[in-house]
Amino acid sequence: MHQGLSIAAAATASGRRADVFFFWWALERLSKGALDEPDFPPERDAVNDRFETRNLPTLRTLLGYARESGLCTLYACTGSMAIVGAPPPSLEAAVHQFVGWSAILQITAGVTDRFYL
Repeated sequence: MHQGLSIAAAATASGRRADVFFFWWALERLSKGALDEPDFPPERDAVNDRFETRNLPTLRTLLGYARESGLCTLYACTGSMAIVGAPPPSLEAAVHQFVGWSAILQITAGVTDRFYL
């Protein structure tokens, strides 16, 4: 999530539009509001430490910046919501729209700058 939201924040900071689609575990984390602490497995403790010592922005900060820019649209995949058990009320404040694959394909048709993480 950090990479995707960092890319969106960089795009919007430079005046470019960004669309962010949340799927599976990112969507689950978003629905639970687990946005303030890095979430790496125990064998990645050094990465957690670097996040803290370098004072990197949290997911909540990056998400807030993207939303406030007015240049970023945040989407939740309805199929993923069902799979991970994330009910719509848990995501309404975090995303702009709930979309399925047909809408995702329509929204992204012709897009040349794509990042898959």
